[in-house]
Amino acid sequence: MTAEDIRAIAERLVAARKSASGLADFPGAIPPDLDTAYAIQDEMIAMWRRPVIGWKIGRVMPPLSERFGTLRLAGPIFAAPDGADPEMAIFADGSAAAETEFLLRIGTSPPEGQASFTLDEAIALIDAVHVGIEIASSPVKGLNALGPTAVTADFGNNNGLVIGPEVVDWRSLSFELWPVVTTIDGAEVGSGASSSLPGGVFEAARFLFELMAGRGIALEPGQWISSGAITGVHPVRPDQRVEAIFRPDVCVSCRISAATCEPADRVQQA
Repeated sequence: MTAEDIRAIAERLVAARKSASGLADFPGAIPPDLDTAYAIQDEMIAMWRRPVIGWKIGRVMPPLSERFGTLRLAGPIFAAPDGADPEMAIFADGSAAAETEFLLRIGTSPPEGQASFTLDEAIALIDAVHVGIEIASSPVKGLNALGPTAVTADFGNNNGLVIGPEVVDWRSLSFELWPVVTTIDGAEVGSGASSSLPGGVFEAARFLFELMAGRGIALEPGQWISSGAITGVHPVRPDQRVEAIFRPDVCVSCRISAATCEPADRVQQA
């Protein structure tokens, strides 16, 4: 895939996101490998011109994990609205899902030049753990079915993050064993525990630190790492309400709305 191809795909994906338009197919050839997918993602980030407030981590399932040599992929997060039960936008004519996740906040930037990390080194760079919901949405219909390179290219299929309550004393708690439930409009749609994630919650941080070292992208204190879906990937549509229940006293929720066309002045100037 040429540099012109990469830029053309990025331009089409960004245009669809700005106009809140659906795309029946991926706008070009599916990236043949993750390096190409991340190159498209990098072009899109440059075109989007907004601060990256965090990074979502997604699963790559077998047998594709064997083909691409990784269990995870990453994409940028740009939106995390404040307040309880916020309204979260999806591309109603594309693909949309909600995912219950733990959120890790970076407290210290990874050391410059360090390319590999142990799990303990990764945990040492985290200063807070919260509960949350990732809004996984793309203008491309059926994006997940197109494989991890297509997902990676389009911001990792992310369109926002709901930041819920902090997990107090997370270093001494066995929070990864908490049974977690996701509901949509009050009906249970999935349950599980983050201990089912390969390597656990903090493996997401270790993976991201190494990935970004290889991509030459600096991570900053205050940025979030969304750990990966705990209870599954749950399709959503406008006017629904999603709630993630980690414990009776630790919950987070949001309302789903349809994305609208982006005003020109909403995009920051470089």
